[in-house]
Amino acid sequence: MTTSASDLFRELTGEEPHGVWSAPGRVNLIGEHTDYNDGFVFPFAIEHRTSVAVGLRTDARIRVVSTFDPVPVEVAIADLDALFPDRRDEIVEWARYPLGVAWALLRERVLLKDADGGTGVVGVDLAFASDVPVGAGLSSSAAIEGATASALDEIWVLRNDRVALARAGRLAENEAVGAPTGIMDQMASMLGRADAGIFLDCRTLDADVVDLGFAAAGLELLVIDTGVKHAHSTGGYGERRASCEKGAAIMGVPALRDLSVDDLARAEELMDDVTFRRVRHVVTEDQRVLDAVATLRSEGPRAIGPLLDASHVSMRDDFEISVPELDLAVDTARAAGAVGARMTGGGFGGAAIALVDQARVAEVAVAVERAFADAGFAAPHIFTVRPSEGARRDA
Repeated sequence: MTTSASDLFRELTGEEPHGVWSAPGRVNLIGEHTDYNDGFVFPFAIEHRTSVAVGLRTDARIRVVSTFDPVPVEVAIADLDALFPDRRDEIVEWARYPLGVAWALLRERVLLKDADGGTGVVGVDLAFASDVPVGAGLSSSAAIEGATASALDEIWVLRNDRVALARAGRLAENEAVGAPTGIMDQMASMLGRADAGIFLDCRTLDADVVDLGFAAAGLELLVIDTGVKHAHSTGGYGERRASCEKGAAIMGVPALRDLSVDDLARAEELMDDVTFRRVRHVVTEDQRVLDAVATLRSEGPRAIGPLLDASHVSMRDDFEISVPELDLAVDTARAAGAVGARMTGGGFGGAAIALVDQARVAEVAVAVERAFADAGFAAPHIFTVRPSEGARRDA
């Protein structure tokens, strides 16, 4: 991706880039739709990355281009405040992510000074290349945001820490794109480490790096991309978030994070069936995250399989964000010998994950492919991922 982004930059400008930065997608091992409820999540960064080659301009403009949309989009830095969030529809959707990050970073610092006392904000060209699958629930959006934030933070001499850059990415996604997501994806992309997951408290943003130990246990994490595309900026995601806010209000708490499993009996008495089931998913999912981290530390990764399975059932039945392709992927993987399996990401399509013995990866993949063919579904894209490093400068 570093080479692809650099080549695209040369095509755009005829010059060499000032530098190349990258950030990864992520897999959420467990903890779905808990992030915007101030809860707990446990994602890890993956080796699939988005790279951005960046060069300086002599004017105060930002131009973005990508290998997946070669038509450049250019705006004046001074116009970003006018565009976001009210006029975001004037910008093609993919470009809202990097331009939104620029807007978010600048909104936090109206006047920026570099080490020499001059203005830190300069015009830039950004050329993107990515191998993070789009629409698969692996957060291709956070990868764009993380790469952009890392690059602009260095070039504009902002000196933000990684948590602040993750917050800028979330602000861009919420306001510039219009997707009401939490901060899990951006934090995983910024903080990821090889062979480890990020246990994140989404209220305090306290993050703990936890060894996963997949390789030592002879396990691989298989991603089953169903090919069913989803989009967080569409209605289903927002409706689930509204239900969670309604449930918290009924229970008189700031967020569902403040409820425990013991509170569910009272919640069921006070809520309509749909709201209660949404609440039950979030409350029990928070507990599953805590249990998964404790189990990993005490018993190792093979012992978390039942928690992955229970998470999928909760998303399928209580939160109702699965689709037939995801259910078939999970059920088939389990029947073929996976230690545990669940859908991952926001739902309504995307990918499932399965924790599988290294010796059985091919067997599980073939079983899923056959099941999809028998059901008349399009062939899934199946691949393994490994916990990897977060955002960085590559060149």
